[in-house]
Amino acid sequence: MKKISFLLFACLCFLCACSQKQDNDTLIVAHGGEMQSLDPVFSYDGVTQGMMINVYDTLLKFRGSSMTEFLPSLSTQVPSVENGLISPDGLTYTFPIRKGVKFHDGTELTPEDVRYSILRFILSDVSGGPSSLLLEPILGYTSTRDADGNIVVDFQEADRAVQVQGDNVVIRLKKPFAPFLGILARWGYIVPKKWVADHGGWDGTEETWKQFNNFEKQSSYLFDHMNGTGPFKLVRWDISGRSLQLAANEAYFEGAPRIKNIYMRTVTEPSTMRLLLEAGDADIAEIPAQYVDQLKGRPDVVVYDNLPRLRTDPVIFFTLDINAQGNPDVGSGKLDGNGIPNDFFSDPDVRRGFEYAFDYNAFLKEGLNGRGSRAFGPAPEGLLFYGADDPHYRFDLKKATEHFKKAWNGEVWDKGFALTITYNTGGFPRQMAAEMLKRNVESINPKFKIDVRGVMWASFLEKTAARQMPLWVRGWVADYADPHNFYFNFMHSDGRYAQAQGYHNPKADALVMKAVSETNKKKRTEYYKQLHKIVYDDAMQIYTVHPTGLWAMRSRVKGFQDNPVFMGLYFYPMYKETEK
Repeated sequence: MKKISFLLFACLCFLCACSQKQDNDTLIVAHGGEMQSLDPVFSYDGVTQGMMINVYDTLLKFRGSSMTEFLPSLSTQVPSVENGLISPDGLTYTFPIRKGVKFHDGTELTPEDVRYSILRFILSDVSGGPSSLLLEPILGYTSTRDADGNIVVDFQEADRAVQVQGDNVVIRLKKPFAPFLGILARWGYIVPKKWVADHGGWDGTEETWKQFNNFEKQSSYLFDHMNGTGPFKLVRWDISGRSLQLAANEAYFEGAPRIKNIYMRTVTEPSTMRLLLEAGDADIAEIPAQYVDQLKGRPDVVVYDNLPRLRTDPVIFFTLDINAQGNPDVGSGKLDGNGIPNDFFSDPDVRRGFEYAFDYNAFLKEGLNGRGSRAFGPAPEGLLFYGADDPHYRFDLKKATEHFKKAWNGEVWDKGFALTITYNTGGFPRQMAAEMLKRNVESINPKFKIDVRGVMWASFLEKTAARQMPLWVRGWVADYADPHNFYFNFMHSDGRYAQAQGYHNPKADALVMKAVSETNKKKRTEYYKQLHKIVYDDAMQIYTVHPTGLWAMRSRVKGFQDNPVFMGLYFYPMYKETEK
């Protein structure tokens, strides 16, 4: 192993040695990604969200592995039209709030905490954060700000939409929104109002809310502190060490967890991840698919393979208007063989050349060991409105060559180019996708030069928002089980990825909004088929695969429950058997 791997290995061994007496009570989890903020209104990455579901409760929780069936949590009932907690017009939802629940600091949960948490979530609206998930159904906006950064949301409208009525919290939607309960079950984390305000956060008033709109992540006390009602509480987040420790909430209202300590650590090398698991120095590991065959058959390891996922990943994105100032990723900044201009990808023939240069089937086979399916568009299996018979790109270097020769009136072919394709460190399949694209494109013309570079997660997000990366690899895991969550983010000009790319197609915008508002399945399917045609014609993203899920664990770890909507592991049902 490299030196950094050895140090990490030694560190985890030390943790195990320290907890030897409580080994049955401790879980050590090795994962690939990095956490960026512990604030529920800021965090939108899979690793942080996977941890956060263990610290913060929501009003509802998912029933087992179901994506659409719910159980009570902080709400004592699941609202429905039948029980009278959803109005007949589908606009008003009533949640009776559970009594006697305590936050980790010992204070008692109130309906006002729930109301405040929902308002804080939608009104904070930090750039790159998840606020739009509740903003859209509750207020009908996808952002609290316009393109120039001006506030467009009226506080009084938000105040009326989320109300406390006795022991209930009542939410009135702007329009019927079928996946609303699923969004709330996944994203409606509840924080204590007074605790946040006492530590410099928003106090819940109209007079101050704009001061906390789109705040800097490290300006919030919640950046590295947590205070939820969930089964585990934060002990320490070591940012530089890329590790986090949780401890059991012994006063949890559903009963104390059997696991008492959890150590989560970022491991950026796949081989190190596997070795940690095999040696017993990690109990759970996010193993890349290429190592599965080496682990299967071991009596001390259990591999949970081909788990269903609502995921499209990796996806390769083109930035249309690159921020080229002082940017090494564009080389010379000119189309002279040593760089690219800031609008290099505005030519659709450039984008189509890259589309045809990716070997989709080889990546599925070699990169994921066949664990998944070929992606033809944004939405994964289970939410598909198209198939292999609909228009899509395939691996064809001859076609790629034809488009590259036409790009920029032949200048791309004659002069060549140099650019950087970027992935987040620890994103193993994304790195492999970037390297495959590099090899294939460079094989077409010796004047084509691509550098592949990994960037730490926080920097990767910042560079994406600033449009500094000409070509970048990321992916999407569903926030909720509906195709709108994919098409909006990839195709609507207010969507997360379309914004980062500088992509705006008015026809796509209109179709996305028609589709989400349509209740007739046949009509809705037709809208998405039209959107898929735009996906193909505009060639704004390279969709590679829809991967299945994979977790590897020591055989002593029991109680694993998977849900396709989760971005991580729910530790509460888990425990460890005593070694014989």
